[in-house]
Amino acid sequence: MTDTEANAPNERKRGSGVRLVYDLLRDEILDLVLPPGSPIDEVQLAERFKMSRTPIREALVRLAGEGLIDTLPNRSTMVANVDFLNMHTYFDALVLMYRVTTQLAAKYHRAADLDIIRGHQADFAKAVEAQDALAMIATNAAFHLAIAEAGRNPYFTSLFKRILDEGRRILRLYYQSYEDRLPHRFVEEHNEMIEAIAARDLERAERLAREHAEQIVRQVQKLLVRDDRLEIRL
Repeated sequence: MTDTEANAPNERKRGSGVRLVYDLLRDEILDLVLPPGSPIDEVQLAERFKMSRTPIREALVRLAGEGLIDTLPNRSTMVANVDFLNMHTYFDALVLMYRVTTQLAAKYHRAADLDIIRGHQADFAKAVEAQDALAMIATNAAFHLAIAEAGRNPYFTSLFKRILDEGRRILRLYYQSYEDRLPHRFVEEHNEMIEAIAARDLERAERLAREHAEQIVRQVQKLLVRDDRLEIRL
């Protein structure tokens, strides 16, 4: 048996450990169980997950790459803060990317793209029905990224993915504002966007995407205004 073969089970075990830590911490951060600014202690995590610090560090590197945790100059680690002061710039970018990617999808999509988009929409509808906020966040992102990919501009797709990744906790607040009971009309809005894309109706596709994004922005803004202690609590 070669050294590579002998080490393979350990590598698989470590890989599964990294995935376990990553998945659980990611869900806790996105679900605000670990609030922004919370300290991350590798030793405590190693004790919690009953594993060495190596897979813990690898999981934290992945989370840092997604902007969910920060490593400070003193090498301490914390859950990344949400920048409420510059939220308006995030909202501007979000609305713009909804508009441009949906319009381009209406112009450049292929038949196979529609099948993929409809598949993600079916998953999103199931998540809404189940009132599963984390599943809603994931399937909503997959739906809109599939639309972006149908627009055939990889620069926009990459930028939109970054924007959606950075806004996952904001989207969690959005769903919380409905107590995770998202009105079914938002599922229908997705369906209407699909219809406009399939019909290659560029104007309607752009308008529907803009209206859909703007209602998300309005709802989050109302939440922030209603609870002016939100930033401190988070």
